[in-house]
Amino acid sequence: MPTGNGKPVSADLSAILEGLLAAGVEFILVGGLAAVVQGAPVTTMDAAIVHKQSPENISKLLSFLKSVDAFHRRPDDKIIEPKNGDISGKGHALFTTRLGPLDVLAAIEEDRAYGDLLENSVAIEFRGYTIRVLNLKMLIHLKRAFRDPKDRQRQPFLEEALRQLEKEIGNGNDNY
Repeated sequence: MPTGNGKPVSADLSAILEGLLAAGVEFILVGGLAAVVQGAPVTTMDAAIVHKQSPENISKLLSFLKSVDAFHRRPDDKIIEPKNGDISGKGHALFTTRLGPLDVLAAIEEDRAYGDLLENSVAIEFRGYTIRVLNLKMLIHLKRAFRDPKDRQRQPFLEEALRQLEKEIGNGNDNY
């Protein structure tokens, strides 16, 4: 539900993911929400995705963004709607939507794009869809190299979640 300035009162990150999946957008969930869906006890306020950079996928993503009234997050109150060039380039586009914040990334740390991340992602069933999620091993690897203070604080929680997952599914499984 938006406030007077168009910003949502609370985020519904599940609705963002479900909307992306229903729209047929090909993406890999990354960041804090990727850790959460794999059992890490961390919090996050946004959804972050790395999307496939094909013209068809960019068109689907742009249609989805328009359907959720997306606009660029900015320090001022200027409303700038997403354009094709915002999500077809190599950078990051940070949006506010009526469902909550969505970060649309061409690549993440170590310049890893969608194709580079596929082998380090896992398929998770979500509301009748299959969502690709960056696995905990890669999240830990990338966050360890990045050295952001927030990431350093999360590191022990991510590592413990990985240990628990490996214990549940067996140590020989490299997917997580």
